[in-house]
Amino acid sequence: MLTATSASHSSDTNDSGERKFHRVTISVQGRFMRADHSEHDCIVDSMSPFDAVISCGIRPEEGERIVAYVDYIGRIEGKVTATGIRSFTISLNATDRKRDKLSAQLTWLANKHELGLPEDRRHERVSPSNPVSEIRLDDGRRYPCRIIDLSVSGAAVEIDVRPAFGTMVVLGNMRGRVVRHFQEGIAMEFMTLQPEDAIDQLS
Repeated sequence: MLTATSASHSSDTNDSGERKFHRVTISVQGRFMRADHSEHDCIVDSMSPFDAVISCGIRPEEGERIVAYVDYIGRIEGKVTATGIRSFTISLNATDRKRDKLSAQLTWLANKHELGLPEDRRHERVSPSNPVSEIRLDDGRRYPCRIIDLSVSGAAVEIDVRPAFGTMVVLGNMRGRVVRHFQEGIAMEFMTLQPEDAIDQLS
C-alpha cells in the first residue's frame, strides 16, 4: 500500500479497466533522453505505475517519446502528455508485469521516505557462514557469486560480471538493485528490508 505523501489528485488511465491511481511523491534523481538523443539530468517529483512528473530545466514537446533512467526505479519510457515551466508529465509505456514491479518499487520508496529508513551502511553487516550463492537478472541470466557481507537492507557480492547501476537483481530470494561497483564485485540494495532473523540464520 502506498502510504507516503501522495499527489493531491488522482488520474484516470486509458488502460483496460480505467483504473484510478495516485502519484506518490518520491523526489529521486534521474537522467532522460529526448527524441533527438540529447541527455539531461532530472528529478522525478512524483510517480505512479502509469505516469511520472519530471522536473528539468528544458521543456520537451508534447507527444515526444522520453526514455529515462531513474534512481531506485531503473529504466522507464513514455510520451509527454503535459508540460510546465520547469516540469513535464509522461504517460508510461509498460506491460502489466512492469507496472506491478513499479508499484512494488514505489511502495518501498514511499515507505522509506515516510519512515526515514536508514541506508545500508547504518545497518549491522554480517558475513554468512555459507557465502556461495547466485545472482539472477530479470532476463533469466544467472551468475555464481560469493556474498562478502550483508545486512537487512543490502549486500556486497563478489561476482565476475558488473550489471549496470540500477539493474534489478535477485540474490537468493532477495530482490534489489545494483548501487555500486568495486574491484571484487557489486553492492546491492534490497527493495525491502529483510527480516533480521533471516539474516542471522545466514551468519
